Amino acid sequence: MKYENEKHFGLRVDAETLLKFRYVCAYEGRSANSQIIQLMRRAIADYEKEHGKIELTDQTP
Repeated sequence: MKYENEKHFGLRVDAETLLKFRYVCAYEGRSANSQIIQLMRRAIADYEKEHGKIELTDQTP
């Protein structure tokens, strides 16, 4: 199911890193996409824990 707020994000990565990442994803029982989303959410949570909540504005990069 596609949601209106979903955005496409392209990523360039070397073949060995991608193969190893997919191995980890399979071990975790996730698709590569789901694993990347989990890693992004963890990075955001870690940042916000240290620096405070990120407030999004029209000028947010």
